[in-house]
Amino acid sequence: MRTEGVPDPSHTGSVESPEDRTYFRQVLGNFPTSVVAITAGMPDGRPEAMIVGSFTSVSLEPPLVAFLADRSSRTFPRIRAAGRYCVNALAADQEVLCRAMATRGPDRFDGITWRRSPLGNPVLDGVVAWIDCEMEDVVEIGDHHLAVGRVHALRTESVKTPLLFFRGGYGDYFSSTSVLLDRLVGW
Repeated sequence: MRTEGVPDPSHTGSVESPEDRTYFRQVLGNFPTSVVAITAGMPDGRPEAMIVGSFTSVSLEPPLVAFLADRSSRTFPRIRAAGRYCVNALAADQEVLCRAMATRGPDRFDGITWRRSPLGNPVLDGVVAWIDCEMEDVVEIGDHHLAVGRVHALRTESVKTPLLFFRGGYGDYFSSTSVLLDRLVGW
């Protein structure tokens, strides 16, 4: 009996056929990813946003971060043209906000409260943290764009746990023994 989202352990092979690509996706689903909203203020004053699950730190010196955007995205070209963006680390209680911002259309910000970052990008209320960036470089790689940003400003907003994507679903699967040890031992 197989569990939904758990790959068949007896499967081995390439990733050439559609079935193998499905298997590839299932295996990669076992790597939890953070869920972030990439937001940008447009020249006309309206906000833009896209949800990504591929955010990472790149460099401390200079301070660089990156995310991947699907090449078929209609939003990424507008964010790229803005030349700046804000990475909003969504909190575990923001799945509804995540789903609203993942839809297509101009209504992504309906009912969502936010303020402007130092660079003029939307910082969403209730996030764990945010990082304000200027677009440093964009590299086409496979079926995605790798967008590298130079950090301009950043801030931790709350001690909430982050929203994670794991095995095809959103949730708060985070349990940190190091945080618990820190509280108990006082590290």
